[in-house]
Amino acid sequence: MSTTHDDAKKGDSLVQLEHSEASQAQWEALAWPPEAERKLVRKIDLHLLPMLFLIYIFNYLDRTNIGNARIAGMADDLQLDGSRYNWALSIFFFGYLILQGPSNLILAHTKPSLYLPAIMICWAVISACTAAVQSYNGLLVVRFFLGVVEAGFFPGAIFLLSSWYTRKELAKRVCLLYTGSIVSGAFGGLFAYGITNNLVDARGIAAWRWLFLIEGVATIAVALLAMIILPDFPVTTRWLTAEEHQIADARLSRDGHERGRKKKLSLRGLKLALKDWRTYLFIFPCMFATCAGTFTYFIPTLVANLGYTSAIAQAMSSPPYVWAGIFVMTNGFLCDWDQQRGWHAAVPITIAGVGFILLAKLTNNAVKYFALFLCGAGVWAPVPILLSWLSDTMRWPPEKRAFAIGFVNTLSNLSSVYGSQLYPTSDGPQYWQGHAANAAFCFGGSTLSIFSARCAFLSRSSYCHFASACCPQEMAGSLN
Repeated sequence: MSTTHDDAKKGDSLVQLEHSEASQAQWEALAWPPEAERKLVRKIDLHLLPMLFLIYIFNYLDRTNIGNARIAGMADDLQLDGSRYNWALSIFFFGYLILQGPSNLILAHTKPSLYLPAIMICWAVISACTAAVQSYNGLLVVRFFLGVVEAGFFPGAIFLLSSWYTRKELAKRVCLLYTGSIVSGAFGGLFAYGITNNLVDARGIAAWRWLFLIEGVATIAVALLAMIILPDFPVTTRWLTAEEHQIADARLSRDGHERGRKKKLSLRGLKLALKDWRTYLFIFPCMFATCAGTFTYFIPTLVANLGYTSAIAQAMSSPPYVWAGIFVMTNGFLCDWDQQRGWHAAVPITIAGVGFILLAKLTNNAVKYFALFLCGAGVWAPVPILLSWLSDTMRWPPEKRAFAIGFVNTLSNLSSVYGSQLYPTSDGPQYWQGHAANAAFCFGGSTLSIFSARCAFLSRSSYCHFASACCPQEMAGSLN
C-alpha cells in the first residue's frame, strides 16, 4: 500500500488533535527531551526483552522436546506408533486452547512479574513429570495439562509488550520474542544431543527421561529469576523513577493507548473484542500460518529420514532454526521501518509454500534439506507480524486488546490439532500429503494477509470517522 506512510502521518495528526484540546500547561507537562525517551526505551528493553525471550525459549522447549525424545527411545518405551505420537501432539493443543483469552483478562489486572513466572513454574513441574510416564495414556494426561498451563504465556507476553511499546516499536520486539521459539528449536536439538548421548541409562533412567527432568528443572530456575527482573505495567513498575513513569504513560497515550491504572476486572474487554469486526480479520491468516508451523514438531523425524542416525539428526535439525531466526528478525525490523504489515506477512509464508512443494515433489536429499530452511523461516515470520498488527489495532481499552490477542491466538492454535495429524508414519519417508496440505495453507494465508491489508486500507477512513465519535482514544490505532 503506497499510502501507508501518509496514513501513519494522518494517525499522528489525529493523536495531536486529541491532545491539543488540553490546556497549554497540560501539554507542556507532557513534553520531555528525546534523549529521556530513548533512555527509557533502552531501560525497558533491558528488563523486558531478554527475560521474555529466555522464558519463551523454555516455553517452547518444554512443549517440543517430545520430538527429540521420540527418536531417543521414547517411541519404543511407550509404544508410540505414528498415530499415537500424533495424538500426543494434538492433545496438547486441546489444553492450550482453554485458557488463553481468560488468562489475558486476568493478566491485565494482576502483576505480570508474578503471574507469568507462576504459570512458568507450573508448566515446568508438569513437563518434568513426563519423565515418570510409563504408558501412552499417562503421556496423554501430562501433555493435556501441559497445554493448559502453557496457554497463558505467549498471548500474555504479546499483551505485556503492547502495554509498553508504540506501534513503530512493537513489531520487531514481538519478532524478537517469537525468535525465542526458533532459538529453542535450534539449540533444543543440540541440548537433546548432549543429554541423550551422555546420559544413556544413567542411574538406571532412560536418556529421554533425563531430557524432560533436566529441562524442567532449568525452567524453574528461569522462572525464579523472572520474578526479580520482569516489569509490570508502565504506571506500576517499581524500578522506574517518577519522571520515567510519566514519560512511559504519556508516550503511550500519544500513541492511542488508555492512560492510568488498570480498572477492576470485568467482561467489558471481551464484549468489545467480540463485537469488533477487525478481530475476525486476523483469525484465518494466523490460523493457516500456525497450522503449517506444526511441521516443526516433525523436523527431527524429517531430517532422520534423509539418512542420518538419530544422534546426527538431532544436531542437523538446528541449522534451519538458526536461519529462521535471522529471517524473522530481519522481517520484523523491515516491518517497523515501512509499516507494510500485510506484505511482511504474505511474502514469507509464500516462500514457505514453495518449500513445501519442493519437499512434496522432489527426492534429492540435499534439496529437501534446503527446503526445510524455506519452510521454517516462512511459517514463523508471519505470526509475530500478524499479532503485533492485531495489538496495534486493538489499543484501547487494554482489556479489549488483552482478550483479542488471546482469542485470535486460541482460534489460530485450533488448527494445530489438525496440523499435528498431517505426518503419520505410514506416509513416510516422503510425507507428500502433509507437505501438500501445508503448501495450500501457506498460499491461503498469503492471500488472506493481502486481503486483510486491502480491507484495512479501504475501511480506514470510515473507521476513523466512527472512532472519532465513539472512542477517540482508539484513533491512533489503525490497520496498516
